[in-house]
Amino acid sequence: MSQESSSGWKWQTGPMVWEVSRGALMAAALFWVVVLVLVLHRHHAMYPSYASFDQGIFNQVFWNNSHGRWFQSSLSSSLSTPVVHDGQVPDVSYRRLGQHFTPALLLWLPIYAIAPSPTTLFIIQVTLVTLAGLVLYNLARCYLTPQLSTLIAISYYGANSVIGPSLANFHDICQLPLFFFSLFLALEKRWWALFWIMAGLILLVREDAGVALFGVGVYLLVSRRYPWLGAILCGLSLGYMLLLTNLIMPLFSEDISRRFMIEQFGQYVEGDEASTLDVIGGMVSNPGRLLQELVNPLGDKIRYLLGHWLPLMFIPAIAPSAWLLAGVPLLKTFLRQDPIALSINLRYSMNIVPGLFYGAVLWWSVHPQAIRQRWVRGLWIAAITLSILFTITSNPNRSLSFIIPDSIQPQVYLPAPQQWQHVAKIRGFMAEIPRDASVSATSHIVAHLSSRRQVLRFPDLSLQNDADEVVEMDYVLLDLEQLVTYQTVFADDRQRLQRAVRVVDRILERDRYGVQGFTDGILFLRRATPSQPDALAAWQAYRQAIAAAVD
Repeated sequence: MSQESSSGWKWQTGPMVWEVSRGALMAAALFWVVVLVLVLHRHHAMYPSYASFDQGIFNQVFWNNSHGRWFQSSLSSSLSTPVVHDGQVPDVSYRRLGQHFTPALLLWLPIYAIAPSPTTLFIIQVTLVTLAGLVLYNLARCYLTPQLSTLIAISYYGANSVIGPSLANFHDICQLPLFFFSLFLALEKRWWALFWIMAGLILLVREDAGVALFGVGVYLLVSRRYPWLGAILCGLSLGYMLLLTNLIMPLFSEDISRRFMIEQFGQYVEGDEASTLDVIGGMVSNPGRLLQELVNPLGDKIRYLLGHWLPLMFIPAIAPSAWLLAGVPLLKTFLRQDPIALSINLRYSMNIVPGLFYGAVLWWSVHPQAIRQRWVRGLWIAAITLSILFTITSNPNRSLSFIIPDSIQPQVYLPAPQQWQHVAKIRGFMAEIPRDASVSATSHIVAHLSSRRQVLRFPDLSLQNDADEVVEMDYVLLDLEQLVTYQTVFADDRQRLQRAVRVVDRILERDRYGVQGFTDGILFLRRATPSQPDALAAWQAYRQAIAAAVD
């Protein structure tokens, strides 16, 4: 049953009453349209972004799941410990659950099965994040007026920590805002069945999602709202994470102990392998190092906090509930040695969002009179506007590279018409690759070719197939021109270019592959096939032209 009023809509489903103001709904619709258009444009125009490769991993995982090969991925295998540390080749039957335990992704498999493509994953991600804002509005209405609740929702849609990760490639953390806001709403309404369903789903999102759930338990304990519930949540989340990372995930691979714990928290342990228990023990036994990691680099961490607080007019900075709710996942972020952990445009920042916004709602429930002053409302709107402007100027995940140059001096800028012409040539080569053929490609092309069993990121060329045979990829598709463009500014792209050209030189010299096409810096190779003379000559001329950057 639905009901429309001058200020919005209200409807009831069983015992649950939902509502949304016109302002919140307009903000949600604008967010969904703008973010989805930008992220789809970046993807289909093949602008490279951080973790472009991850879109290929997730799409291949979903594609394999839709064929009953649960959580298998040759792309994910290329990042696994046996490949990275032991020198083995990737395996098509490798299950990603050893790297990240993400069974909650199965919730969206029926939607993906309708239209199996990377585009579907972007639609799922942006829709989940948008719906989370509408649940947040209902959460705020438990305490606040429609006007104040609308401002909370608009703050969410204008937050850098929401817009930036939504413009990234698909990631599992995009589920957390919706699940957490639903958990908080169930807590306020005392819908205990929904509360425990959401708690279970949160734990199934990722192996470390329990960190934020542990923070909720801490809040319920310290605030004494539901101390028994807080104790259960703390015990459940901690026990689940320890059980999962020490007993269950090692059944799939050794990645959690030999790779992720060392890469992210290796400063607290000795040796090349550590469990989560080893890391916790190392932190407790070395408080000096713990404190040093917590505050350094101080400037970066202050900017990170300011970016989170800005759209909420810095209220979380003075809200005890916000510190309790977001403190534990924030602590985990600050203690990591991963250089990208403090990037507010990447997926990790979404771990902090639910606690900060719920904490802000609780603060306003105690100080509702403050919003009655016109200057406070004006200041809040200005803060949201600044948050959006800072997000735009940061060019999150290169989603605005068709407008904003990646570098001014020297200038690195790919206008949309030029990029779409370039992409049309890439797609021309893609059309020549059979759907069941194996292929290796550069990172930003991989996602577009990942709906297949055997696919790798160049320069990987070999994998172990379903017959347990080591085979080479049938095709290779490289966009070297994009690396040439970016290498003038970005050292990582220069290294990728140099490595790619060295591998191409080697495999052509040994006649393992033949050049089937070359245009606009795009190289198309086929295994065990003679080179086309015109294509080979074009490649050799290009190779000579970029010799200074490569050699």
